[in-house]
Amino acid sequence: MKSINIFERYAQKYDAWFDKNKLVYESEIHALKRFIPKKGKGVEIGVGTARFAIPLGIKLGIEPAKTMAEIAQKRGVEVIKAKAENLPFKNSSFDFVLIMVTICFVQNPIQSLKETKRVLKPGGALIIGMIDKESFLGKLYKKKKKSKFYTYAHFYSVREVLNWLKKLGFKNIQTCQTIFKPPHETTKVERVEEGYGKGGFVVIYAQKNKESI
Repeated sequence: MKSINIFERYAQKYDAWFDKNKLVYESEIHALKRFIPKKGKGVEIGVGTARFAIPLGIKLGIEPAKTMAEIAQKRGVEVIKAKAENLPFKNSSFDFVLIMVTICFVQNPIQSLKETKRVLKPGGALIIGMIDKESFLGKLYKKKKKSKFYTYAHFYSVREVLNWLKKLGFKNIQTCQTIFKPPHETTKVERVEEGYGKGGFVVIYAQKNKESI
């Protein structure tokens, strides 16, 4: 898969983005913290270099790109090499699962969400962080044809993802949003608002039905 090769080759460049865009990064962390459970066993699918796992207290991650995984491991996260569409875990293994931007790089997002539901405990939480395709930021990134990373990204709208989650039987779906300016214009940590439609970065929270197996 070409996107994995890109992340293998440019892992350091990817990781450096967070230092260069620290205020955007911190804004996203604040939004994610709205929904990340404070207790329980969690895993991040597409953990990358652990830029989100570490501040969110997640100790386990899935990552197919070896170079990215090595950086995450040096930061103290246990990483298993696997893909989102075929998770190497038993049913009902986790209290929560984080999918941070990874949804736009996987080959089969619906299969990835099915697998996520499978490994969640009944009542467990799925937290998705994503760039909304219909937002100003989604349109800006779509224009970045020369970007090493976004060339292979397939952005989705929040409405599309919410529809998938509902069809898969997830309940108690909530959203919040942040990033209201282009990254180069951001001068402070952005506010977090409920809902979606204005912010470029959206966090979706959804629960697996408590009666599910």
